[in-house]
This record gives sequence, C-alpha cells and structure tokens, in this order.
Amino acid sequence: MITAWHLYQWYEETKFCGACGVRLRHGKEERTMVCPICGNTIYPRIYPAVIVGVYDGSRILLTKMSPSAQYYALVSGYCEAGETLEETARREVMEETGLSIGPLTYYKSQPWAASQSVLSGYFARLEGSADIHIDGKELCEARWVEREELEGCYSDSGISLTAEMIAYFHKHPEKFPGGIEEDIENYKIDY
Repeated sequence: MITAWHLYQWYEETKFCGACGVRLRHGKEERTMVCPICGNTIYPRIYPAVIVGVYDGSRILLTKMSPSAQYYALVSGYCEAGETLEETARREVMEETGLSIGPLTYYKSQPWAASQSVLSGYFARLEGSADIHIDGKELCEARWVEREELEGCYSDSGISLTAEMIAYFHKHPEKFPGGIEEDIENYKIDY
C-alpha cells in the first residue's frame, strides 16, 4: 500500500516533459513516464537519505523535529549532490547536533513513501565531546537517553526504521559499543 502511495504521488507530479513541455505517457516496458515527442524517459523519484543511531556507551542520541512529535527519532537527512551516504551521515550529525562520529556500521535500508525516499540506516559511536549543540532550524530537541530509559521513546508499530534501530539498541546491549557488525544481518526485531 505504501508503494502505491509513493507511485500515486509521483504520477500526480509527473505529467509534462521537462525538456519540451509535452504531456507524458505511461511507459510500456517499465514503470516510467515517456515523452511521445522527444523520447525523454522519467523514472520514479527516489531521494536517498540516511538515519544515524549515534551512541556513547549505554546511551543513544534521540531527537525531535517538532515539540508535538509523540516519539523520538534518530538524526536523519537527505544526500546532497556529489555526496556519499557516509558523508551525508557525518554531515547531518554535525549539522544537527554539533557531534562527531566514528566509523559507520550499516544496519539496513527502508523505502519511505511519505518522502519518496530510500533510507539507509547506520550506527556510529560518538567520537569526541558529547556536548550537544542543536541546529534550531531542523531540530527542537536532541538529548542522550540511557538504555534503561528508552521504553516509550519509540513506536512499536513495526513500520519505522528509526524505531527499529532504537529498539535494536535498547534490546541488544551486548552489541554496543562493539560487535554490532557481527550479528546485524541476522537480527529480526521482536515486537
């Protein structure tokens, strides 16, 4: 259903050729929109984005973009042109919180139709000072939360990569600060 919503949004926003202005038609061979005049072929937009679970021993960095948000999230953001996912993760953590991180450990990815994006989730250990300096433009709150205080901070709906990553940190203390690389692909969250 969520993929259908993603495609619906894309079809609604993709009606005319950006090269010549002619009304587009649905592609016959694959999921595309094609210009019948110049042949311009447009594929569904998928914006790359990252989610970063920054941890420091037994605590993890949680954020909120809005004071009305029910649950906390992890640092996240979109890739800029010419930037790798790893560079995006480091930049977003620094921009939003003023923190530096060590090596990134890939967790998993998730399509997210609400923003027409594909999210790549990483964990990274704090490197350097733990003093948070939030960027008030993107976040209203950022704070360190101890593992035993995480209950109720994240959704248990099973649809959010952010919530799954927070739950992973919460329920698997043996994986942090080291060892997450060994077992991460075998992890299935128990909700």
